[in-house]
Amino acid sequence: MTTATLAETATHARPAPPNRILAVVRLHFVNPATTITVPWLILGFIFLVNLAIWAIIFASVADEESRTNAQEGLNWSGASFYIFVYMTIVAIQAINLTFPFAQGYSVTRRDFYLGTSIAFILLSAMYAAGLTVLSLVEDATGGWGLGGHMFTSVYFGVGEWYVRFGLFFTIFAFFFFLGAAFAAVYVRWRAHGMIALWAAITLWIVALIAVATFTDSWPAVGAWFVETGVNGVILWTLLPTAIAAITGYVVLRRATPRN
Repeated sequence: MTTATLAETATHARPAPPNRILAVVRLHFVNPATTITVPWLILGFIFLVNLAIWAIIFASVADEESRTNAQEGLNWSGASFYIFVYMTIVAIQAINLTFPFAQGYSVTRRDFYLGTSIAFILLSAMYAAGLTVLSLVEDATGGWGLGGHMFTSVYFGVGEWYVRFGLFFTIFAFFFFLGAAFAAVYVRWRAHGMIALWAAITLWIVALIAVATFTDSWPAVGAWFVETGVNGVILWTLLPTAIAAITGYVVLRRATPRN
């Protein structure tokens, strides 16, 4: 067998980079219970609990004015925040559990992170589409017939379906890649890295509070949030999302898998 034949055989035996990336994407969906089933089940349970609370409030208030005031208060519901924060946990588990496995099959760190990022984007789109549909149903039914707000609270702003989808997608992407950065630090430096990371985050937050306090900037901070609006603030999270995504890749590319 000639050298050219050996090289050709090796080329055919080794998957092309796009195939390796897609293999990583599929790897994250091998067990849909963690990434898809459990989050929706818990969100459904939270929705049923909120539905019961809304029914109790609606039944306990007799006059129309009091009901209107109660329904206005429901605009500030944070019941659906769970699913966003949970995506950080999903991302941490996904990278921590699949990275050593993927490295065992000679998947490069670059291909692993690209495949993982695609999986996170797909999950963000899927969850954003689900919440968008639920928000439209919530609007169409007048808050499920009780004036409740779980998917159309003031935190998500208002707008057409594509605006809602974009906002939901942006929030999900933020928490996914935030989790990716945390997971990359843990995979590379383990507990010591996480302690140092949280210490740095804490000091950074305290420093920002100190600067705003000593410079009397809190009115300006509040004015910025008011002027930017809910939609604008959510769109600003694209910046930390990009920083987290880049940080996760830079840290993970030098990480060593450990059991």
